[in-house]
Amino acid sequence: MFRYFGFGSNMNLTSLRAKGVEPLASRRAVLHGWRLRFNVQHFFRHEGGVGNIEPTGNPDDKVLGVLHYCPDESLGSLDAMEACGHGYDRITLDVEIGDEQLSAYTYVGMAEFIKNDCLPTQRYLNLLIEGARSMGLASDFIAHLSTHPVHQPETYPLFTPPAGDYPVFNEVSLRHYPLYTALYGAVFDMSAARPLHAYLKVFFGGRDMTLFHLKRLDSSQGNETIEDIRYGRLNEAHQYYLNCYLNEYAREYRYVGHFDYNVVSNTG
Repeated sequence: MFRYFGFGSNMNLTSLRAKGVEPLASRRAVLHGWRLRFNVQHFFRHEGGVGNIEPTGNPDDKVLGVLHYCPDESLGSLDAMEACGHGYDRITLDVEIGDEQLSAYTYVGMAEFIKNDCLPTQRYLNLLIEGARSMGLASDFIAHLSTHPVHQPETYPLFTPPAGDYPVFNEVSLRHYPLYTALYGAVFDMSAARPLHAYLKVFFGGRDMTLFHLKRLDSSQGNETIEDIRYGRLNEAHQYYLNCYLNEYAREYRYVGHFDYNVVSNTG
């Protein structure tokens, strides 16, 4: 078992479970001498900045969060989902639980990913607010999150694939293209992506990422399935969110084909 201090979206148990981590227990915790920031730039520009913590040297400063007790086998999933070594570094520090000080892992932004003019999106803040409320964190902290300035993404047109005769991929065939990734029926080539996306080439490569994104929506209960995509059971919020990402994928990558959700691997 390991202890993990979550201060961002991972205060929210639904978000944490979407990352493949089911904590054994979770408790309110305080980190003294640090402050909460939103200055780690997201891989995709429309998502603004995401959570970070910075030491201040002032013991009166504090970060409220949640201490999760996690099974050892979850550490690999957590490292992968937090882009450990590719956006965040995993460190160990001491947090306060009542009168007790306990060491725990947490993640801090790497210098090359810090952009101090970033703002969080409302979606991201909603995840923090719900997590803080469900864990009973201080009301003034929740009020601070509720009134925090937010990133204003651009208005995206409805994504339309470029005209032309493009191949059709499926779950099985896409695996043979480690620099291709799929989203909501579209396939993109990541090979010429900007350096910031080097990690995503590995993480997204050969996979359809639709469910990955859906489970990060602030309205998600973590129960979306591939059948919901296949049979068109996505609601307006789902479709809006995926359309934003389709536009951003098209900006970052090169469209190369269609994705067929009706062909499913028997090996999972």
